[in-house]
Amino acid sequence: MSDDTFRQSILDQEHLKLLSLGYVVSGGFAALFSLFGLLYVVMGILVSLTMSHDSGKVNEPPPAIVGWLIAGIGLAFFLVLIALALVKFWAARSISRRKSRTFCMVIAGISCLEFPYGTLLGVLTFIVLGRDSVARLFASPPPGPSAAP
Repeated sequence: MSDDTFRQSILDQEHLKLLSLGYVVSGGFAALFSLFGLLYVVMGILVSLTMSHDSGKVNEPPPAIVGWLIAGIGLAFFLVLIALALVKFWAARSISRRKSRTFCMVIAGISCLEFPYGTLLGVLTFIVLGRDSVARLFASPPPGPSAAP
């Protein structure tokens, strides 16, 4: 192995470690922000339970369906962000195990929608995973345990 190849191998390993860490952090923030969706679910349920069912009169609160609508939107927000967090954690695991390069690139594309941190993470993922040396790491089988003599 030449000196340049050895240096590039070390650089690739370090960049993949940093990408994996970046996806763990991004997934953690997505999971944290998903809790705001649960807050809306609770608020929507409380609003719907406290509203009267007669909304035909003047100065009456809106119907209870408004509270259920708020709760539904909050639940959808929660589920989307939890799913996003899970796929980011899976991408971090895939990067660290050098598996599913295409999946990692798809998640990088989705991450590009989250400005500014996700965009930076997605672009850096495309740069690193686009290298031929990294593509070879994902294509080769992971090293198994060495046999003891």
